[in-house]
Amino acid sequence: MTLDEIVASVRASRGVAHKTDIAPLLAALSRDDPTRSDEAAVMGAGDDCAALPDGDGWLLFAAEGMVSDLIEAMPWFAGYCSVLVNVSDVCAMGGRPLAVVDVIWSKGLAPAAPVLEGMAAAARQLGVPIVGGHSNARSERTQLAVAILGRAKRLLSSFAARPGDRLMMAVDLRGAFVEPYPYWNAATEAPAERIRGDLALLAQIAEEGLCESAKDISMAGIAGTAMMLAECSRVGVRIDLERVPRPADVDLSRWMQIFPSFGYLLSVAPRNVDAVRARFEVRGIACDEIGEIHAEPTIDLSLSGEIRTAWRLDEQAFIVPADRRSTRALDVSST
Repeated sequence: MTLDEIVASVRASRGVAHKTDIAPLLAALSRDDPTRSDEAAVMGAGDDCAALPDGDGWLLFAAEGMVSDLIEAMPWFAGYCSVLVNVSDVCAMGGRPLAVVDVIWSKGLAPAAPVLEGMAAAARQLGVPIVGGHSNARSERTQLAVAILGRAKRLLSSFAARPGDRLMMAVDLRGAFVEPYPYWNAATEAPAERIRGDLALLAQIAEEGLCESAKDISMAGIAGTAMMLAECSRVGVRIDLERVPRPADVDLSRWMQIFPSFGYLLSVAPRNVDAVRARFEVRGIACDEIGEIHAEPTIDLSLSGEIRTAWRLDEQAFIVPADRRSTRALDVSST
């Protein structure tokens, strides 16, 4: 595909469309004066988890709902992913997961069984217990949401990317697509000890002070995740598509829309790029510098010397309503 076609596919992707629904939903939670913290129902939005100060660290809270077509087509995998994506959110914030709770609705007990089996398999493999939740076996269809509690000693935040940082991508290529979906599965067959060690890397990188800003690659894909990071930090991003780590036999346009079981974008100061790359590569995870953070409010893609702007954040909000944007990036340097 040409660069223009890749840009068009990014803008038209289902994952990006889902994320654009966030801004109006957040706006609906705000009162007449969203600038006053005592009158806002939502205190902040854009990070992978809510982070609340707790002693010498932070409590992390997140939740994920699973799309209904995946639950219907692959109930075990949907259950597994419901735990994994929450764990990934905690890790993206520099944290370690503590426990999850679930909310499941189904038409009778039988449809819920494979979903719960998948959740239990993920909980055992990742070492994160399921400690409670809510169930209703008298619904018209199966629906699932899972929430997680974690803790971080030092945060990685979507609000801490700075112009001049390098954009890095870390992804586990030891997997395959779950056809026909964009899900890149490198988790379900991985040894428990290895995957737990891989997921702990983000907390270690945060605690060593090698990085202050990261996001897990979500359903919005690589470019969409970069857009969320840029919008929160009030910066822009340029992605060099030729440097994006990917399997040799996977088409670039499809790879840009992946939702990987292990995949993160990190905004890293130039002096720490080599150290961050080494932390991932020693564990067999592909990691490379794929672009840069700049001051203009644009998300730009480059290929073969050409550059195209995929999104202008000053013209169109992505996930954060204009009146909910922070006046400055979050300072996490002392956390």
